[in-house]
Amino acid sequence: MPIDPIRPTDAEAISLAKSLITTASFGALGVLHPETQTPLVTRIAVGTDLTGTPLTLISDLSAHTKALRNTPVCGLLLGEPGPKGDPLTHPRLSIQATASFLSRDDPDFPKTRAVYLKSHPKSKLYIDFADFHFVKLTITSAALNGGFGKAYTLTAQDLA
Repeated sequence: MPIDPIRPTDAEAISLAKSLITTASFGALGVLHPETQTPLVTRIAVGTDLTGTPLTLISDLSAHTKALRNTPVCGLLLGEPGPKGDPLTHPRLSIQATASFLSRDDPDFPKTRAVYLKSHPKSKLYIDFADFHFVKLTITSAALNGGFGKAYTLTAQDLA
């Protein structure tokens, strides 16, 4: 009988996952191409809002923006390999999420803008362009690979 490789989720796993979210500057976003419904993966800048929810700032010119407007379910991979060793031994978090666009009229927009600019100061060059939008990535579940032999399944509540 095979041994389940998924460990019971514990406080250490939750802490590592939250750390990967709050320290990420970039991630890989997976969406469904709006015309072909085939997977499309792109690298995006990532931040968090005031509640710790991952978010990004994307342009209407991007294929992934059209994809998220068409099908808001997506995946987000966070975690960078270190400078040494096997990249697959470094922690990473694969998030399943639902995207929602934040309107410039939303009362949270000014605070979100200010928080995002602190972590991504160079975005000041384009953050106010009309074709750029904040997209919140509300976590529905996640899979944490904390390193060799350290796999966990996390819920949205674990990461709240």
